[in-house]
Amino acid sequence: MNDFLPDLEGGQSSVLMRLLNRSGARGVLSVDAPDLGLADIRPFPFLALVGQHEMRIALLLAVINPAIGGVLLIGPRGTGKTTAVRSLTDILPDTEVSDCEEGALPDELQHESARLLYPDCFERFHNGEPISHFERVRLVELPLNARLEDVVGGINERVAATQQRIKLERGILARADQNLLYIDEVNLLNDEIVDAILDAAAQGSYTVRRGAMVGTYRARFTLIGSMNPEEGRLRPQILDRFGLRVNVRGLTASEDRLEVYNRVRVYRQHPAAFVRQWERTTADVREDILAARALLREVKLADEAIAIGLALIERLEIDSHRAEYTLFEAARAHAAADGRDLATVADVRFVAPMALRQRRSEFMINFFEQQAEEDAQIRDFIDVLAGDGADGARRKRRRERGQA
Repeated sequence: MNDFLPDLEGGQSSVLMRLLNRSGARGVLSVDAPDLGLADIRPFPFLALVGQHEMRIALLLAVINPAIGGVLLIGPRGTGKTTAVRSLTDILPDTEVSDCEEGALPDELQHESARLLYPDCFERFHNGEPISHFERVRLVELPLNARLEDVVGGINERVAATQQRIKLERGILARADQNLLYIDEVNLLNDEIVDAILDAAAQGSYTVRRGAMVGTYRARFTLIGSMNPEEGRLRPQILDRFGLRVNVRGLTASEDRLEVYNRVRVYRQHPAAFVRQWERTTADVREDILAARALLREVKLADEAIAIGLALIERLEIDSHRAEYTLFEAARAHAAADGRDLATVADVRFVAPMALRQRRSEFMINFFEQQAEEDAQIRDFIDVLAGDGADGARRKRRRERGQA
């Protein structure tokens, strides 16, 4: 078991840990798989990954509760980061997508005040017309060589050349709306693309202007990134956008590394058959995720969990308010995965390392300390000058009385 993820208090394992631990491959690998000669390569099954409990739990929590703010995977090459993210596709849940121009969902149209906020949808909804449908959450990848036009969208060059007309086309950020946006080697992105992602993530939408044409697109996505720290650091602005941060190292036990070899070998020889042997377990996990997402709406935080979480952030001297938001939302997701409607101190303790690591800035701590010293110096000077001024005024009054 991963040392970073202890059991819940009282020695009770969490549902997520039991789920990952039960997915051994001994039985799967013992089954002879016929070579079907299929060329359709499906992603490696999520439950067939060996070890790496912290990484997999972080990804599951982000799928259960998108409000966590996504996941950043940090580690050397060949440790399964990209494989783990791409393997999520088979367990991603359905999400409700609005068919209304304003993007409203049924829950937002229950009150009379919604008539003014969503006029297009309000009448349709109360007339019994459907205003939404369900779609499977998708994994949208941002290529490292993507241009800014690819990311935010722009003029469709093919339509412009063949039809002699201008058509504004949405980009990758718009296609990632209500989906997962995955950026491999996120630390190597161009600054202009990082700025576009930051703006869209902050606003939940973005605007494209090309001459007289203007288009505004929704971009409410869960950001997942991976990086190798040997290749460069990540800008603090985008680092702060990732809710959970996971350090991914290679497995240390020989038997685990051999298990990785065995699974990968079988997958590469018979990919379709290998994936099919994991379908039942994968379907069960997807049902668990759907149940957890439904329960999440009812999950509350215990008062003690809130108090200890806030005290922990204060003790760590973390300035960003995203710290407590991520911590508490991750704790709620963990409780929902366990089938509980109350997140306790145990849930906070379980997710705290992932939610709070790399948020403490020594630079900012030193900066504010220096500013406090300068402020104190300024006040001292004011007191001295005010004292000198008072003494001068008293001497002037004495001179005036003597002349009189």
